[in-house]
Amino acid sequence: ETVKAIAPAFGAINLEDIESPKVLDISHDLEESLDIPVFHDDRHGTSVVVLAALLNSLVLVNKKISEIKVVIAGAGSAGYGIGKLLYFAGCKNIIILDSKGAIYKGRKDSMNKYKNEIAEFTNRYEQGLLDDVIVGADVFVGVSGIRNLLKTKMIKKMNQNSIVFALTNPFPEIKPTLAKKAGARIVATGSFNYENKVNNALVFPYVMRAILDLKIRKITLDILYSVAVAIANTVPKNKLSENNIIPEISNKFLQKRITLALKK
Repeated sequence: ETVKAIAPAFGAINLEDIESPKVLDISHDLEESLDIPVFHDDRHGTSVVVLAALLNSLVLVNKKISEIKVVIAGAGSAGYGIGKLLYFAGCKNIIILDSKGAIYKGRKDSMNKYKNEIAEFTNRYEQGLLDDVIVGADVFVGVSGIRNLLKTKMIKKMNQNSIVFALTNPFPEIKPTLAKKAGARIVATGSFNYENKVNNALVFPYVMRAILDLKIRKITLDILYSVAVAIANTVPKNKLSENNIIPEISNKFLQKRITLALKK
């Protein structure tokens, strides 16, 4: 109600660091009731930067998004948003886990309406914990909030040329050096202390500037996908490497590319 009251004085609203799943109720309510864009950084920003980094990573490992298995550890705002955007982008084999294990249709324990929504388009048959469902995965995305959740033995169960995004801050699900040693081909974290900084700080300032300039009223999956592609394409193909899958936050071309992408 507070946000609704102040909304007429603003061109857009940004939500961040609110408890999940309450924040999903709040953001969906605001999206439906306000005529200005509502950007949920933990959901929208994180999903965009993950997709951008994944698109470039898949080029390097020569895999198609439609053919990969993605395991997402964490079913809060970030995991929910990442799952929805990856599915929209063409990834059909997605497994999302919460503290009880893999989310699947028909699970009774610790479910809510957002986990039930996830279960409708992800994971048709796999059950168990991370150690069980990581088998044969091409990509791991960690937004669990749990330090050292991903073990080296789990990475060894993944497919060859595996991609590991351990994004929990300040301490990731696995240290990059350990992930590489275990066989991961491409590793990223959410920290600015390592290479491949997959952090939603890369998204919000540029997207907010673009949607204000273009008078965009609603944040849609199509908009988020377009932004992710624009960010991915900001890395020149001749500079793309296992240690350079995402542009720096200070990249001078980001604003122009994102704005042009949303104009279309």
